[in-house]
Amino acid sequence: MDNKKPFRIKSIAEIHRLMNLPKPQHPLIGMIELKGLKSDPGIAAVITDLYVVSLKRGCDKLVYGQQKYDFDEGLMAFISPGQLLRGDANGMPHQLDGWMLFIHPDFLWNTSLAKKIKQYDYFGYSANEALFLSDKEEAIINGILDTIRQEYHANMDKFSQDVMIAHLEVLFTYAQRFYERQFITRKITNNQLLNRVDEVLSRYFTHEDLLTKGLPTVHYIADTLNMSTKYLSSLLKQLTGQTTQQFIHEKLIDKAKEKLSTTDLTVSEIAYALGFEHAQSFSKLFKSKTDLSPLAFRRSFN
Repeated sequence: MDNKKPFRIKSIAEIHRLMNLPKPQHPLIGMIELKGLKSDPGIAAVITDLYVVSLKRGCDKLVYGQQKYDFDEGLMAFISPGQLLRGDANGMPHQLDGWMLFIHPDFLWNTSLAKKIKQYDYFGYSANEALFLSDKEEAIINGILDTIRQEYHANMDKFSQDVMIAHLEVLFTYAQRFYERQFITRKITNNQLLNRVDEVLSRYFTHEDLLTKGLPTVHYIADTLNMSTKYLSSLLKQLTGQTTQQFIHEKLIDKAKEKLSTTDLTVSEIAYALGFEHAQSFSKLFKSKTDLSPLAFRRSFN
């Protein structure tokens, strides 16, 4: 694809102009039916300053962040402000079906959802981590959207925002529930991923990466697995009860225990070998995880 500067969307009105739609009925929230719409072929990529929730069916390839995904099945995607959305070499996707909901951050100002929306990690997931919906789940989501749509097209009054905020919270809560179901129902794939995380860390710990790059980071693990950091952490939390950082620390402590019990290396030498700049940091982490200092752990083997 070309290297044109992404088109930045700052308002609901800009989206309507971009898609040749009538003016929006609300300046801070927008709802677009995708069937029959075609995107501007001159726009290869967009960055939106809005929250975007979409349910798509049967559209072409779309690149979200660094990931490419084919929306042949009904699924939901969630985009937070500032994220890049782009098409492939042919531009933005066409032959769309479904809907898109656009929410300006100002719409959430001084509401319960203003802070809560940041707790929904799926707004940071990549396109290949989108939410697959069963027919029943899709019907539930579309039912909630229909209620929001009715309120959107009704005459605005002082209750309109409160009603839509309440239904948005229900929509996001159901999305959270369905993501939890997706983590559970894909146990085989997810356990394979867990094995891959183990492999990545094992390779990291057995090569010179620790000496040259320091301790493995959450971003390193996610990038190596071609995943978003938030999806990886959510998945590990479901599988192990630990965040990615906690999982890394557990593997690090296991490696430290091995060295303490099978070698004569000093604590400082082990700390350095495991990527720590300071032995004190290693000792503090080790004790927080085992309730023993490294030396006390070593003495328990003697």
